Amino acid sequence: MEHDFPVILLVDDEDDILEFMRYNLEKEGYKVYTAKDGAEGISTALKVYPDIIVLDIKMPVLDGVETCRQLRSINTFKNTIIAILTANGNDQLQAIAFDTGADDFIAKPIRPRLFICHINALLRRRQPLNSRNKVLTFNDIIIDSEAFVVIKNHQKISLSKKELQLLLFLVSKPGKVFNRNDIMFQVWGHDESIGDRTIDVHIKKLRDKIGANHIKTIKGIGYVFTA
Repeated sequence: MEHDFPVILLVDDEDDILEFMRYNLEKEGYKVYTAKDGAEGISTALKVYPDIIVLDIKMPVLDGVETCRQLRSINTFKNTIIAILTANGNDQLQAIAFDTGADDFIAKPIRPRLFICHINALLRRRQPLNSRNKVLTFNDIIIDSEAFVVIKNHQKISLSKKELQLLLFLVSKPGKVFNRNDIMFQVWGHDESIGDRTIDVHIKKLRDKIGANHIKTIKGIGYVFTA
């Protein structure tokens, strides 16, 4: 079901964690629903059709893994993003959760900024880069995402896949400052080998190709695309 704004369902048996997550998500403009165990979570999901479901791994009645399994058995939720909250980094447990249909893990204890960045990145998965508008125009720049090409002042410029993904992410909201965590999650996912230097190198390559005036550095925060 399509919503006018993102809907998040949080399922956790600890009231303080639920309220902590709800507070931080609502500050970002999300509509948030909560449930205190897996069974209540499934019942609530069937009422509100969330865009993302966040499940604690350990809960009464139904734990996170079994709740995920049951949600995936319902056609409505076959493609809904499901993230598992856990303080346990056990590889076997995570493998089981992935096998039952989990899309990702979010580590406890929850750090607000990183938690929001994680949710933002998960939501962007619902609309892959190659499904967005295929041709974007910004004054002297035309971006063809399907052909992996940028045209600047009638001159064709070829981009690598990562360069295009980075550029498309920045132009998705011209004038918005994206921090490094947002950029990292969107373009490189959870690749732990990627650091700030990689982002900087790709930004430099983009500036060399499209002009430094279009991508501004906001010191200590990140980058912004200006049309």
